[in-house]
Amino acid sequence: MSQLLRTRWIPVGLIVLAVVVDVVTPHDVTSAPLLMAAPVAAAPLLGVRGIIGVGITAMIVHALLAQVDGTFGWRAGVANQITLAAVTALAVLIHRTLRRQDARARRAQQVAAVAQRAVLPRPPSRLGSLHIDARYVPAESEALIGGDLYVVQNTPYGIRVMVGDVRGKGLGAVSAVSADLGAFRYAADEAEDLSQLVTRLERALLREGGRRGGQQQEEGFTTALIAEFSTDLETVRLVNRGHPPPVLIDPQGGATLLGASEEAPPLGMSDLGAWSAPVDSFAFPAGSTLLCYTDGVTESRNAAGRFYDPVVRLPLVLGRRLRTGARVTPGQILDLLIQDVHRHADGRPQDDQAMLALHRSRDDPEPVAAAPPAA
Repeated sequence: MSQLLRTRWIPVGLIVLAVVVDVVTPHDVTSAPLLMAAPVAAAPLLGVRGIIGVGITAMIVHALLAQVDGTFGWRAGVANQITLAAVTALAVLIHRTLRRQDARARRAQQVAAVAQRAVLPRPPSRLGSLHIDARYVPAESEALIGGDLYVVQNTPYGIRVMVGDVRGKGLGAVSAVSADLGAFRYAADEAEDLSQLVTRLERALLREGGRRGGQQQEEGFTTALIAEFSTDLETVRLVNRGHPPPVLIDPQGGATLLGASEEAPPLGMSDLGAWSAPVDSFAFPAGSTLLCYTDGVTESRNAAGRFYDPVVRLPLVLGRRLRTGARVTPGQILDLLIQDVHRHADGRPQDDQAMLALHRSRDDPEPVAAAPPAA
């Protein structure tokens, strides 16, 4: 029996409890309050007919119990019947109010879902022999999108990727995500190498912050991991601007952290000084998966305050499957990661989590056709 079906029996349980209380207590003790609670409990659980049915049942049970006890008079009988009828009518009004609020919430979620697809569309599932999947886990269940982002784009210079996390929350963060994605999509097609791409992103974010002014101009920044795959997918080049480093999962399920050779601040902070951001190159063998994520993953803590460590946890989660030769898709890797982070944090996400998995297939080696140069 599902949880919803079980909860719908609560009003009936209250009526049964009222009968038991009336039977085991002296005649001058009334169980009418429990009977009055039954239609109120039915308000969020049942429809209008169900609520009225519970209310009428409670009135009939009360009348029978009062007759058995010999207490059915104006004070303990008719007055309670009138009260039960009024409480039932109130429960119907509560139910209708809840239905209207629920309908408004569903419409708002539908609008949010459309906004999410517009602001943060899913990446292509495949580019050549590179298989791609993404997940977004909001810290608040009602929210569908926040300040985390991911984007995959096939450019004239190879497949380019960005995973980032903008400063702030709410609508301001969503607006900043939209600006970041727009800047990346333009710069990724124009910049000949990653250094130029990062420079153009930096300039674009500074211009955007200047247009917005206020705190966004003074304190707005985006942590970002920017990746570029060679045309043969043998190599992945990374620039890390204050973002959690990605993990390379080998075909056997081993995990290696691809840390930056030199620390660099987030994008949008060049007004405070000049920093170099080296381009680091790593081998990307066939059968490997590059796993990128935001700090909502690595900053998830358990009850002891220990942060989640994907390099330690991923081999335990994936190793057994991969060692037995089972095929694990990028989406399955992300789902397993989400479940493991959820267990680690005891179901208490501290921040939004954006994840991107890029898997180089061994079975269907296919070159990636570079996108034509922008007109």
